[in-house]
Amino acid sequence: MTRTAQTRIKICGITREQDVSAVASIGADALGLVFYEKSPRHVSVQQAAQLARAVPPFVTVVGLFVNPSVDYVHEVLAKVPMDVLQFHGEEIPELCAQFGKPYLKAIRVKAGVNLVECAARYAGAQGLLLDAFVEGTQGGTGESFDWSLIPHDLPLPVILSGGLHAGNVAEAIRRVRPYAVDVSSGVEAAKGIKDAAKIAAFIKEVKNVDLQLSR
Repeated sequence: MTRTAQTRIKICGITREQDVSAVASIGADALGLVFYEKSPRHVSVQQAAQLARAVPPFVTVVGLFVNPSVDYVHEVLAKVPMDVLQFHGEEIPELCAQFGKPYLKAIRVKAGVNLVECAARYAGAQGLLLDAFVEGTQGGTGESFDWSLIPHDLPLPVILSGGLHAGNVAEAIRRVRPYAVDVSSGVEAAKGIKDAAKIAAFIKEVKNVDLQLSR
Protein backbone atom coordinates (compact mmCIF):
# COMPACT_ATOMS: atom_id res chain seq x y z
CA MET A 1 0.00 0.00 0.00
CA THR A 2 1.31 3.46 -0.88
CA ARG A 3 1.80 5.61 2.17
CA THR A 4 0.87 9.25 1.63
CA ALA A 5 0.31 10.37 5.21
CA GLN A 6 2.40 13.17 6.64
CA THR A 7 3.95 12.37 10.00
CA ARG A 8 2.99 15.17 12.35
CA ILE A 9 5.69 16.69 14.55
CA LYS A 10 5.41 17.94 18.13
CA ILE A 11 8.27 19.73 19.90
CA CYS A 12 7.73 19.45 23.65
CA GLY A 13 9.12 21.31 26.65
CA ILE A 14 9.11 24.85 25.27
CA THR A 15 10.21 27.47 27.79
CA ARG A 16 11.27 30.51 25.69
CA GLU A 17 9.55 32.75 23.16
CA GLN A 18 12.42 32.42 20.69
CA ASP A 19 11.86 28.67 20.72
CA VAL A 20 8.17 29.19 19.94
CA SER A 21 9.25 31.19 16.90
CA ALA A 22 11.80 28.58 15.83
CA VAL A 23 9.39 25.67 16.19
CA ALA A 24 6.69 27.42 14.18
CA SER A 25 8.90 28.87 11.45
CA ILE A 26 10.83 25.64 10.84
CA GLY A 27 7.64 23.67 10.39
CA ALA A 28 6.50 21.76 13.48
CA ASP A 29 2.78 21.08 13.82
CA ALA A 30 2.54 21.37 17.60
CA LEU A 31 4.45 22.46 20.67
CA GLY A 32 4.17 21.30 24.25
CA LEU A 33 4.12 23.28 27.50
CA VAL A 34 4.96 21.29 30.63
CA PHE A 35 2.89 21.92 33.78
CA TYR A 36 4.78 19.50 36.00
CA GLU A 37 6.96 21.07 38.68
CA LYS A 38 9.46 18.21 38.85
CA SER A 39 10.36 18.62 35.19
CA PRO A 40 13.35 20.79 34.22
CA ARG A 41 11.10 22.08 31.41
CA HIS A 42 8.32 23.18 33.75
CA VAL A 43 6.70 26.55 33.05
CA SER A 44 4.55 28.60 35.39
CA VAL A 45 1.01 29.51 34.40
CA GLN A 46 2.16 33.09 33.78
CA GLN A 47 5.08 31.95 31.61
CA ALA A 48 2.84 29.57 29.69
CA ALA A 49 0.26 32.27 29.00
CA GLN A 50 2.97 34.49 27.54
CA LEU A 51 4.36 31.66 25.41
CA ALA A 52 0.93 30.60 24.16
CA ARG A 53 0.15 34.16 23.07
CA ALA A 54 3.28 34.05 20.88
CA VAL A 55 2.14 30.96 18.99
CA PRO A 56 1.09 31.76 15.39
CA PRO A 57 -2.06 30.37 13.75
CA PHE A 58 -2.30 26.68 12.83
CA VAL A 59 0.29 25.52 15.39
CA THR A 60 -1.33 23.34 18.06
CA VAL A 61 -0.60 24.14 21.71
CA VAL A 62 -0.49 21.07 23.95
CA GLY A 63 -0.46 21.27 27.75
CA LEU A 64 1.29 18.41 29.56
CA PHE A 65 0.13 17.39 33.04
CA VAL A 66 1.20 14.62 35.43
CA ASN A 67 -1.43 13.47 37.93
CA PRO A 68 -2.82 17.00 38.33
CA SER A 69 -5.70 18.09 40.51
CA VAL A 70 -8.88 18.99 38.64
CA ASP A 71 -8.67 22.52 40.06
CA TYR A 72 -5.14 23.01 38.74
CA VAL A 73 -6.09 22.02 35.20
CA HIS A 74 -9.03 24.42 35.32
CA GLU A 75 -6.74 27.16 36.65
CA VAL A 76 -4.32 26.66 33.76
CA LEU A 77 -7.09 26.53 31.16
CA ALA A 78 -8.57 29.77 32.47
CA LYS A 79 -5.33 31.61 31.75
CA VAL A 80 -3.53 29.71 28.97
CA PRO A 81 -5.09 29.18 25.52
CA MET A 82 -4.48 25.52 24.70
CA ASP A 83 -5.84 23.17 22.07
CA VAL A 84 -5.04 19.73 23.49
CA LEU A 85 -4.28 18.29 26.94
CA GLN A 86 -1.67 15.58 27.44
CA PHE A 87 -1.83 13.42 30.56
CA HIS A 88 1.44 11.76 31.47
CA GLY A 89 0.67 10.10 34.78
CA GLU A 90 -1.81 7.55 36.08
CA GLU A 91 -4.89 9.64 35.32
CA ILE A 92 -8.16 7.75 34.89
CA PRO A 93 -10.12 8.28 31.65
CA GLU A 94 -12.87 10.16 33.47
CA LEU A 95 -10.40 12.80 34.67
CA CYS A 96 -8.82 13.21 31.24
CA ALA A 97 -12.16 13.69 29.52
CA GLN A 98 -13.80 16.22 31.83
CA PHE A 99 -12.21 19.48 30.68
CA GLY A 100 -13.94 19.98 27.35
CA LYS A 101 -10.67 19.62 25.42
CA PRO A 102 -9.29 16.83 23.23
CA TYR A 103 -6.67 14.84 25.11
CA LEU A 104 -3.72 12.53 24.57
CA LYS A 105 -2.85 9.78 27.05
CA ALA A 106 0.82 9.01 27.51
CA ILE A 107 1.74 5.38 28.16
CA ARG A 108 5.22 4.44 29.37
CA VAL A 109 6.02 1.32 27.40
CA LYS A 110 7.81 -1.74 28.73
CA ALA A 111 7.41 -5.49 28.31
CA GLY A 112 4.09 -6.58 29.80
CA VAL A 113 2.19 -3.34 29.13
CA ASN A 114 -0.84 -4.24 26.99
CA LEU A 115 -1.22 -1.32 24.61
CA VAL A 116 -4.41 -2.72 23.06
CA GLU A 117 -6.02 -2.70 26.52
CA CYS A 118 -4.71 0.84 27.10
CA ALA A 119 -6.27 1.98 23.82
CA ALA A 120 -9.59 0.43 24.83
CA ARG A 121 -9.49 2.02 28.27
CA TYR A 122 -8.71 5.47 26.86
CA ALA A 123 -10.96 5.12 23.82
CA GLY A 124 -11.97 8.77 24.18
CA ALA A 125 -8.40 9.99 23.67
CA GLN A 126 -7.27 11.57 20.41
CA GLY A 127 -4.26 9.28 20.51
CA LEU A 128 -1.78 7.36 22.64
CA LEU A 129 1.61 8.96 23.21
CA LEU A 130 4.07 6.11 23.68
CA ASP A 131 7.15 6.90 25.73
CA ALA A 132 9.95 4.97 27.39
CA PHE A 133 9.39 3.50 30.85
CA VAL A 134 12.12 4.81 33.15
CA GLU A 135 11.61 4.10 36.85
CA GLY A 136 10.85 7.23 38.88
CA THR A 137 10.39 9.60 35.94
CA GLN A 138 7.44 10.71 33.86
CA GLY A 139 8.99 11.36 30.45
CA GLY A 140 11.55 13.73 29.02
CA THR A 141 14.32 11.25 29.80
CA GLY A 142 15.90 11.02 26.35
CA GLU A 143 15.59 7.23 26.59
CA SER A 144 14.08 5.16 23.79
CA PHE A 145 12.25 1.85 24.09
CA ASP A 146 11.79 -1.33 22.07
CA TRP A 147 9.53 -0.25 19.21
CA SER A 148 8.67 -3.87 18.46
CA LEU A 149 6.44 -3.77 21.57
CA ILE A 150 3.99 -1.56 19.65
CA PRO A 151 1.24 -3.61 17.96
CA HIS A 152 0.34 -2.59 14.42
CA ASP A 153 -3.41 -2.83 15.01
CA LEU A 154 -3.88 -0.19 17.71
CA PRO A 155 -7.25 1.52 17.22
CA LEU A 156 -5.93 4.95 18.26
CA PRO A 157 -3.34 7.14 16.50
CA VAL A 158 0.18 6.61 17.86
CA ILE A 159 2.36 9.55 18.84
CA LEU A 160 5.86 8.11 19.17
CA SER A 161 8.11 9.62 21.83
CA GLY A 162 11.15 8.64 23.85
CA GLY A 163 14.75 9.25 22.85
CA LEU A 164 14.04 10.49 19.34
CA HIS A 165 16.52 12.74 17.52
CA ALA A 166 17.60 13.50 13.95
CA GLY A 167 19.77 10.39 13.89
CA ASN A 168 17.04 7.86 14.60
CA VAL A 169 13.66 9.42 13.77
CA ALA A 170 13.64 8.20 10.16
CA GLU A 171 14.18 4.59 11.26
CA ALA A 172 11.51 5.01 13.94
CA ILE A 173 8.99 6.18 11.35
CA ARG A 174 9.89 3.37 8.97
CA ARG A 175 9.37 0.76 11.67
CA VAL A 176 6.40 2.13 13.61
CA ARG A 177 4.58 4.29 11.01
CA PRO A 178 3.23 6.55 13.76
CA TYR A 179 0.68 9.29 13.26
CA ALA A 180 3.12 11.74 14.88
CA VAL A 181 6.50 11.98 16.56
CA ASP A 182 7.21 13.91 19.74
CA VAL A 183 10.67 15.19 20.67
CA SER A 184 12.08 17.20 23.55
CA SER A 185 15.63 16.44 24.68
CA GLY A 186 16.64 15.37 21.17
CA VAL A 187 16.44 18.97 19.91
CA GLU A 188 17.95 20.75 22.90
CA ALA A 189 21.15 22.61 23.66
CA ALA A 190 20.33 22.19 27.37
CA LYS A 191 17.25 21.07 29.29
CA GLY A 192 14.43 23.40 28.31
CA ILE A 193 16.61 25.30 25.82
CA LYS A 194 15.86 24.30 22.26
CA ASP A 195 18.42 24.36 19.45
CA ALA A 196 17.00 25.70 16.15
CA ALA A 197 19.54 23.77 14.07
CA LYS A 198 18.62 20.48 15.79
CA ILE A 199 14.91 21.22 15.28
CA ALA A 200 15.55 21.88 11.59
CA ALA A 201 17.58 18.67 11.22
CA PHE A 202 14.87 16.63 12.98
CA ILE A 203 12.06 18.04 10.83
CA LYS A 204 14.11 17.54 7.67
CA GLU A 205 14.59 13.85 8.51
CA VAL A 206 10.85 13.40 9.13
CA LYS A 207 9.91 15.04 5.84
CA ASN A 208 12.53 13.08 3.91
CA VAL A 209 11.38 9.71 5.20
CA ASP A 210 7.75 10.63 4.60
CA LEU A 211 8.63 11.38 0.98
CA GLN A 212 10.45 8.06 0.62
CA LEU A 213 7.55 6.09 2.12
CA SER A 214 4.98 7.80 -0.10
CA ARG A 215 6.66 6.60 -3.32
